[in-house]
Amino acid sequence: MAGMIVAAQPEAVEAGALVLRRGGNAIDAAIACAFVQSVVDPQMTGIAGYGSMQVYMPRRGVHEVLEFYARSPRATRADMWADKVLGEAPDGFSFIVEGQVNEIGYQSIGSPGNLKGYTTALSDYGTMDLADIMAPAIAYARDGFMIRPYMHYFMALDPSAMGRVPNEKLLRFSATGRDVYFRADGSMKRPGDIVANPDLARTLERIAVAGPDIFYRGEIAEQIAADMQAHGGLLSYDDLAQYELRRSAPVWGRYRDHRIASVQPPGGGVSLIQLLHVLEGFDIGALEHNGTEHLRILTEALKRVTIDKDTHIGDPEFVEVPVDRLLSKDYAATLADSIRRGERASLERMKLKQEPKDTTQVCVVDQDGNAVTLTHTLNIPSGVITDGLGFMYNGLMSAFDPRPGRPGSLAPNKGRTSSQMPSIVFRDDQPFIVIGAPGGTAILPAMAQGISNVVDFGMPIFDAVAAPRISVTSNAIDVSNRIPRYVTAELERDGYRVARSYQGFAFAALHAVLNRDGRLSAGADPQRDGMWLRG
Repeated sequence: MAGMIVAAQPEAVEAGALVLRRGGNAIDAAIACAFVQSVVDPQMTGIAGYGSMQVYMPRRGVHEVLEFYARSPRATRADMWADKVLGEAPDGFSFIVEGQVNEIGYQSIGSPGNLKGYTTALSDYGTMDLADIMAPAIAYARDGFMIRPYMHYFMALDPSAMGRVPNEKLLRFSATGRDVYFRADGSMKRPGDIVANPDLARTLERIAVAGPDIFYRGEIAEQIAADMQAHGGLLSYDDLAQYELRRSAPVWGRYRDHRIASVQPPGGGVSLIQLLHVLEGFDIGALEHNGTEHLRILTEALKRVTIDKDTHIGDPEFVEVPVDRLLSKDYAATLADSIRRGERASLERMKLKQEPKDTTQVCVVDQDGNAVTLTHTLNIPSGVITDGLGFMYNGLMSAFDPRPGRPGSLAPNKGRTSSQMPSIVFRDDQPFIVIGAPGGTAILPAMAQGISNVVDFGMPIFDAVAAPRISVTSNAIDVSNRIPRYVTAELERDGYRVARSYQGFAFAALHAVLNRDGRLSAGADPQRDGMWLRG
């Protein structure tokens, strides 16, 4: 079989597909794609972001997860914003503090992991040289790329009604941002305009020649540390020099007759598998898809699993996560029984909606059956770009709970709870669905619905990722505008609060490859500008 790659950016998909056509494997293609994504979707991800990656290589006996999550700087104090808390976003993704210093500017930045993740995966499991893999990304940074519709939509997004910083303000924060993303008259660039970033091209060229150590221990690390120190940032040279990724075995579950492999805490894999275990207690496929009863079951299951996530899941180096209990089929059955009895869970937030979209995804399967699913992000972009370096840093710190004593609370060198859950669904011990999504806390409901659409409703993979979805991250049911109004009217008559999105395609952005008896097909969520190609 030929290989297949799917992602949210056409330029990145092309780069990965060409790698496959030149004989590279799935890891080579995924990393080439990831580097291009960091250039052509610079508010979604970048070399100063973080992520996780599931790698399956059957002929080599490899199946592991690389976790290159960002960590809070060592200068972080547990109580440093405890008296500045203004609220929590209703989706549970971020917290708002006075001055928004945890979201924009130098105090919002955590230690970056993406570059370490990309280069480690390539070194361990790829077949091509780093400079070769990075060449397309360098060319796009140097020569420019065209602003796509979704990129412009995100650049202009204004989430200030929920306490977050408008994205235009983030782009204007640095001199590089003002120069690269705005026209000469000061207005924001628009779809069809060209974005070139020569500083980023030079930074990537330096990394291609010297390797990642220049970023974590060498000249670039020194430039980063000097900029942070000059502007009151928390990130230090030691944070960069001592950064290490983690390796872990996947966490496993079963849905119907399929095995699910996902990512360990602080990633979201446990929540995905727990949710599927609860849904397994119902004959979902016998229900009307997106009918009232289907959505009621989804809503109540999501509320229960999200309550458990908020209560129990954090960085396992700091928090004891009861993984066995959360994944227990007996526990899932008790939750399903309570839903069947008509009991309603309550998922309260502090106060202050809009899903975060600053993340992206790539899925690859190659001709040898190797499979990769990679999710990487900037969290909420910090707005900070060091003069001369060209890349924007992550805004990790807004995701930590500023209230001490909780699983997601601040602590030095701590990983934040992540919604990322790049996953592989196995059937007959072979990868069946290779899937992942960006979208913050909306990832969990999107992933579960995408998998269920294939397993329970027998949908082709594009239909599965494009079907109307709901998202439940509070006591409201957020629905795509393509969910019928007669369905939501019934839910409202039953006492549920429904919030209808103006978007027909909403709530995370699923991307997946389906391997049905050796025949590959793929789907890219239409809400973004993605596509798939054979390699």
